[in-house]
Amino acid sequence: MYSYSQRLSWSFSSNPLTQLLIQKRTAGVPFLDLTASNPTQCLPGYPHEEIRNAFGQVRDFTYCPDPLGSHTARSAVAKYYRDRGVFISLDQLALTASTSEAYSYLFKLLCDAGDELLTPLPSYPLFEYLAAFESVRTIPYRLRYDGTWYLDMASLRARMNRRTKAIIIVNPNNPTGTFLSQEERSELLNLARQFSLPIISDEVFGDYIITPGAPISTTLAENDSVLTFSLNGLSKTAGMPQMKLGWIAIGGPAQARQEARQRLEITADTYLSVGTPVQHALSDLLQIGAVLQQQLLQRIKQNIAIMDNLTKGTAIQRLYLHGGWSSILQLPRTLTEEDWVRGLLQEENVLVQPGYFFDMESEAYIVLSLITSPDEFREGVGRICSYVSRHS
Repeated sequence: MYSYSQRLSWSFSSNPLTQLLIQKRTAGVPFLDLTASNPTQCLPGYPHEEIRNAFGQVRDFTYCPDPLGSHTARSAVAKYYRDRGVFISLDQLALTASTSEAYSYLFKLLCDAGDELLTPLPSYPLFEYLAAFESVRTIPYRLRYDGTWYLDMASLRARMNRRTKAIIIVNPNNPTGTFLSQEERSELLNLARQFSLPIISDEVFGDYIITPGAPISTTLAENDSVLTFSLNGLSKTAGMPQMKLGWIAIGGPAQARQEARQRLEITADTYLSVGTPVQHALSDLLQIGAVLQQQLLQRIKQNIAIMDNLTKGTAIQRLYLHGGWSSILQLPRTLTEEDWVRGLLQEENVLVQPGYFFDMESEAYIVLSLITSPDEFREGVGRICSYVSRHS
């Protein structure tokens, strides 16, 4: 008998929804996957040739490791921000292989074993796992909904204690699509400054703004009052999850930024995980990604219009969202959330995600990906409407 780490309480059993999905696949039953969120599979005409050409332009494969990323690659990221009216220096940037790796670097930077991180709920179920790998705990605070989503500052403040080491926000949140309002941004920065807490801001969906003109904050990278770490990367911004390059933009007072950068550099130097070819090709990849981004945004808006048209006058309510790739639908409480999602898969051959995957506070909710093929999305939402009408 071997001994394994207790960082995670591993469970190898499948939940009932996954078991049903495996049965469908094993039997060869076709179904509509309204959870699909992989741009390389969801978009027709994905630019494989353009990406190949971008790497084909790389002529020098000499390995010259820089812990925080090459000058050329960080210059490309700085231009990405500059094009959005945000001006940061190369010294504020650190490249990673992914946003998940960026979190692991920052948890190592900020936390000792047993420390705590404040994380939002609902949100994508990732933080608990990443934190457990670093032997730290996640303490949830709430987002609330009253027709629009907002950050519950009282919930956030109530969960702070001497072991709290950072506040994590997801801006816009996944799956709620919530951007920080300008007022929330000011409150959050003031609170973090008051308690000397850094903020980790996950901004991977920040370019996907569905409701333009709202008074929102898309990044904390340019703030100079509180130590912040803004995370982004090619996966969502450029629709290229396979390229494995992300970044951390360090914001805040100059002295705090410098100290954090020096300490972060030691961690990055230990792993040296970002490949040379993708760094050399980064400028071209971001240009290709800008076109992909517009295609994705167009699809997101098209699918929202499809969904709103099909659900109009039904018992289904779409929750308001500012941006991102997901939408939450509230279903009647005539069935439990578990029964809704299993029934949709069993009887309608439609796969959706239940709200409890994201720790929604109550029932019954389902979450749909907005980058699914419009034809598949239209058919799937139509089947959902039909199923709900029969069970309401």
